[in-house]
Formats: sequence, C-alpha cells, structure tokens
Amino acid sequence: MTEPRLAVISGAAGGIGRALAEGFLEAGYEVTGVDRERQGWFAPGFRYVSLDLTDDAAVAAFGAGLARLDALVNAAGIIRRGTELDPAVFAEVVDVNLTGTMRLSTACRRALARQGGSVINIASMLSFFGGGLVPAYSASKGGIVTLTKSLAIAWAKDNIRVNAIAPGWIATPLTRPLQEDEARSRAILERTPMGRWGTPADLVGPALFLAGEAAAFVTGAVLAVDGGYSSM
Repeated sequence: MTEPRLAVISGAAGGIGRALAEGFLEAGYEVTGVDRERQGWFAPGFRYVSLDLTDDAAVAAFGAGLARLDALVNAAGIIRRGTELDPAVFAEVVDVNLTGTMRLSTACRRALARQGGSVINIASMLSFFGGGLVPAYSASKGGIVTLTKSLAIAWAKDNIRVNAIAPGWIATPLTRPLQEDEARSRAILERTPMGRWGTPADLVGPALFLAGEAAAFVTGAVLAVDGGYSSM
C-alpha cells in the first residue's frame, strides 16, 4: 500500500493557513496544522499541534518528531498595523513571519530530505512594495522572497524544492480593516484587473502545484496570485 503524502502547514488555525490545510486534505494529504492559537479545527486526516514559532526548542522538537514529510507550507504570519514603527513591535513581527519561517523550515529539513519534499513559503505583494503603516510586515515578507531563493540554492542537494506564493489582496481577518475601509477597498479593486478581493481558496491550486510532481523542476520561484495587481 502506498503511504499517504504528509504535509505540515503553519498558521492553520484560520485564514490562508486553514484554507490550505483543507485543500491539501482534499487532495489526499495527511495534514498536521500548527499554530500558536490554542484551539484548532478538526477533520479526518488532520492533526493540530499548538506551536509557538518563536520558541527555538519547541520548534526543533516538533521537527525532530517527523519521520518524513512531503510538503511544508509556511503560512503563519502576524501584522501590527500602525504600531510597527516601534522597534520592539518590529522585532516581534519579523521574529514570527521571517525567523519563524526559517526555524520551522530548518526543523523540518531532515524529514523533507527523506522524501525529496517541497517547501512553500507565503510571501505577499508587500514583498515588493513598501508599507508605511506596516514596515515590519513588509520587511519580513521581502525577506521571505530572498530566503526562498537562498534555501532553494542551499537545499537543492537534498532534493528539497523551495518556492513561494505572493498573494495579492486576500479577504482574511488580517485584511479586514482594509476591506471595511470603503475608500481603501475601492482603490485596491480599481488596481486589481480581476476586480475582486482574492479568497484563501484561490491559493490552494497554486500551492498544490508547487508541492507536486508537475513542479518537479521548479525551485526558487515566487508565484504571484494577485488577480493581476502586480501587473499594473
């Protein structure tokens, strides 16, 4: 009997992470979802682990407990809109979004190498544009792009592919303040050729592609999933 494919998805308690976890489950993966929220959701084939990505020892222990892994999706992230110019807040956001991605990826490297697995990082349109109210989020997501390219080079010898998805404006709790701001939402929609907010489900197909055999020669790539926003 063929062993099921295994995926670990961070930030799985809600938003993009939950949609990706549900999508990988539907595609036949067994999924371990990690999040520092204490309450997760549950479905057949899904295991929830409470994990703080800023805790070096806890993340290392989690990775050491994985025998094998086909896909790691780094979807955990925080934003502190309006307060990120404070260096302490800046450091907190970068520690979760960027360093947390590196911690979890490093912890999972051995298990990924056993399968020739795939890492999929969640970047952002703010990987490429500045954000005056969110300098830490923007810097962390810019770092995700260069981290993705760097790990793609470093880990190719282990047959681990490392790619990223750069979502556009996705309707999640993180973007709710912008969705509810009529002027800001209108400006976003006017610049987005497809004329709508994205949904977390819009990221599932691209993530499954990057995780699968169809992308066997794809590494170090950053795939924009933004309804054309970055083309304008």
